[in-house]
Amino acid sequence: MTVLVTGASGNAGGAVVQALAASGIAARALVRKEIPLPAGIEAVYGDLNRPESFVDALSGVSGIFLLSGYDRVEELLDNAVRAGVRKVVLLSSSSLDSADTSNAIAAYHHAAEEAVKVSGLEWTFLRPNSFMSNTLRWLDQLRAGDVVRVQFPEVPISTIHPLDIADVAVRAFTDDHAGTIHRLTGPVALTPPQQVEILGQAIGRSLTAYPMSRTETHEELAATMPPQYAAAIESFYGDGIIDETSVKDSVETITSRPPRTLQDWTRENAALFA
Repeated sequence: MTVLVTGASGNAGGAVVQALAASGIAARALVRKEIPLPAGIEAVYGDLNRPESFVDALSGVSGIFLLSGYDRVEELLDNAVRAGVRKVVLLSSSSLDSADTSNAIAAYHHAAEEAVKVSGLEWTFLRPNSFMSNTLRWLDQLRAGDVVRVQFPEVPISTIHPLDIADVAVRAFTDDHAGTIHRLTGPVALTPPQQVEILGQAIGRSLTAYPMSRTETHEELAATMPPQYAAAIESFYGDGIIDETSVKDSVETITSRPPRTLQDWTRENAALFA
């Protein structure tokens, strides 16, 4: 078995590369430039928005770990079928648990799922909650001081460790998970102030969470991303159209071990906040 990992320089794709290497499974990491990779992982260079840029990398590949939201996914999947690829594990989103798929974030994940379904390839969809690595969004604030402004401070989220997503992805490639949608969460739901406290403990700093109002959150989102994505995030957490609070047992059921905690993630990554 050889797996092509798209988004290999990102949080999820990078974790999948690590998990495949740890399992002794051959993999190719699709990257735009050279990055450190585990032993036994082959770098291939290309752009996920340009499927023609890595057609040759599909030769001999049996499975693809695929990200949503990129251009010309139908062309990529056609190339995969012609190359003899058998299976796709798609990183989708919790946003598709909602009946409303009209917002910008749910829409691009839904489009990717539909493209994979009609491709003729065997598929598994992973719909995780927010990643624990999203804690890195506070990095600039922490460089400036010990106060962290948090959006939607009252909403607890069972964030998930990227390596738990990766371990489930490896099982999807090696076991029979065809036609399955896995809803993935972390082990406990924590509010943003609780997350800040756990981060502070890991990095040895007494941090204070400043609870942003809905107006402040709206203004910050509008200033940092396109309006359609800002509106989607407000609807998710401000209006509650998705549930990232509930804890699912999928990770433990599939991997036969409990999911990793935010304490685990912050200890492992404390050096990033130095």
